[in-house]
Amino acid sequence: MPLSHRSLCSTFTATAASALLASPALATPPEPRQDQVAGWFRMQVDQHQVTALYDGFVDIDTALLSGLDQQEIRQRLNHLFIDSENGVQTAVNAFLVHTGDHLVLVDAGSAACFGPTMGHVPENLRASGYTPEDVDTLLMTHLHPDHVCGITDSNGQAIYPNAELRVSQADADYWLSEEQAAAAPEEMQGFFSMAREAVAPYQESGRVTTFQSGDQLLEGLTVVDSVGHTPGHVSFLFQGDNDEILVWGDVVHSYGVQFANPSVAIEFDSDQQQAVDSRRAILANAAETGHWVAGAHMPFPGIGHVLSDGEGYRWLPVEYGPVIRD
Repeated sequence: MPLSHRSLCSTFTATAASALLASPALATPPEPRQDQVAGWFRMQVDQHQVTALYDGFVDIDTALLSGLDQQEIRQRLNHLFIDSENGVQTAVNAFLVHTGDHLVLVDAGSAACFGPTMGHVPENLRASGYTPEDVDTLLMTHLHPDHVCGITDSNGQAIYPNAELRVSQADADYWLSEEQAAAAPEEMQGFFSMAREAVAPYQESGRVTTFQSGDQLLEGLTVVDSVGHTPGHVSFLFQGDNDEILVWGDVVHSYGVQFANPSVAIEFDSDQQQAVDSRRAILANAAETGHWVAGAHMPFPGIGHVLSDGEGYRWLPVEYGPVIRD
């Protein structure tokens, strides 16, 4: 005798329930992963292909910022949803620029000079499709250890064996001088020794040259004066036919504070007033011309535009997309 519709449904439900009860329990997911994607980002700026390389981050205490009341600094950061309780996360970036004829690395990160949150430029450079051997020109915005230590490994060997190292004359005269180091405060002694040790293998092989602000180092590459953070701090302007990008080193350390109020300085500035003057001039020019900016301590990838905003400025970060748009 054929089963009724109700009987068929009952039979199917019972069978399905038995199968479900008999099957093993669903497995729990694996533990959450802590690794991140490779730290590189590539874009085209006219004929220059720019690859941002993430070295890592450091937490900066807001007490290092001056020129504004600490309560106002914290209020500004809180307004931007930036937690400053245990220090403000500040990225450390380097920038690889393919000019067509040269592969240029601007700054190199910190290598082994700082703790485990930094020192990742070489691995991210490889992940981006290049090798340290491909780099032919190393440009230093200045010789602080989070920019220059990354040119040399923990064994004192050059990480970029085929590159010429180029630094400003003023920074070389200061940071590579044993006399200047001896006259500096004790807490600054390590900065001098780390700079000298990083540069040493390039000096030994005759691959260090100096320049002045205003010099044209390569075709379409000009040194821009941004002195103040260090005695010879500079930025680099890569110019094309229709677009350009300024790699500005340490013009800004805390984008959440110093864009809105460029008069805020940081303790690491050699000459705070001069650093403030340079920041004002560079931000004003970037906002007026609309050129791209790449900053060593801007949130990764550190590339974007500067926009005027009342008496201050604001940051418009680059949008993720294809390297070349149709």
